[in-house]
Amino acid sequence: MSDGNDGSPPGPPPEGEPRKTPSSSGYRPSKGFQQELKDAVRPRAALMLLGVLILELGFVVSYVGAFHAPKPDRIPLAVVAPAQARAALIGKLNALPGRPLSARPADSASQARARVLDHSVDAALLVSPGRGRNRLLVASAGGPSGVQALQAVFRTVERAHGFTITDLRPPNSEDGRGLGSFYLVVGVIIGGYLASAALSASYGARPANPHRMYIRLGTLAGLSILSGLGGAIIVDSVFAALPGHFATLWAIAVLITFAAAAAGTAFQVLLGPAGIALSVLIFVVLGNPSAGGVIPSALLPPFWRAIGPAFPNGAGVTLVRNYAYFGGHHTSTAWWVLSGWAAGGVLLSAAVSYRRQSKFAPGAPKNPTADPPPTTT
Repeated sequence: MSDGNDGSPPGPPPEGEPRKTPSSSGYRPSKGFQQELKDAVRPRAALMLLGVLILELGFVVSYVGAFHAPKPDRIPLAVVAPAQARAALIGKLNALPGRPLSARPADSASQARARVLDHSVDAALLVSPGRGRNRLLVASAGGPSGVQALQAVFRTVERAHGFTITDLRPPNSEDGRGLGSFYLVVGVIIGGYLASAALSASYGARPANPHRMYIRLGTLAGLSILSGLGGAIIVDSVFAALPGHFATLWAIAVLITFAAAAAGTAFQVLLGPAGIALSVLIFVVLGNPSAGGVIPSALLPPFWRAIGPAFPNGAGVTLVRNYAYFGGHHTSTAWWVLSGWAAGGVLLSAAVSYRRQSKFAPGAPKNPTADPPPTTT
């Protein structure tokens, strides 16, 4: 039998295998370049490509804008100084060009130290009443680049008197530059919104009815538990980057994952596939550079510093970092932010599902202008 290589027609296909036709193989003859161009790049596809381009450029603008020129802006600083000189010194520090510091008094060295260790302030200046060198207390676990910025400021301020730096809370030896908390948050957020996108791609952006919506959200909740567990194991047990807080980090990572997943689901229920782009905009383009993970918030430009705490990324970094290094102080706002994203995503998804059910269910009043629901499962 000829194998088709000698110019003769190929033999019949093996038994049970259908003969390929142009439609089954995906091939069809060209209708001409212009017609093929119209068919290949339709308005919907062109709009999607435009959206991708906008997201891409937005990514570049956001990351370069946030990180290209870190500059200290009102870094919280406790000051311990003799009573007769304290007010004048605080006024001098707060009047520095560019307002790099936000100095406030502390009653004693022990109080200033406690404020640094609970992250009420980023640093404390202990002024020597004699001719000794002043001391600057810092906690570089909150961000080594913040300490470097403080050093640069005080090299100018204390040029005549001199100062020494004491790092009260450096990052763990396995945490490098203190970025473990940021990477944990980034990882579980990516998992959350990608999980919602995967379910959308498999079963449709809009579940067929509220019961399907609850099943989808329940599935995402179960995945969030596993995601948080995996993240906590990695940063605690595998690499020992953030050891000693396993249960707390697990709980935080679960909430972060579910907040991103629930919000991503809500975006897709509202906007369809465009909701995935909105998730990328919020969690990647805006959320990551404003989180205060790579560069502390006090060094970010005003726009990124303002929006950071309102996003799951910034709230998550605050929770992980403050529980790992600062005793869990000053975390209530971050808990509320993450809970709000999670609850808001659930409630919005449910509300839209019930509205669609009342609009399209059999027996519902007919609206001739309403679009029929897409076929989903």
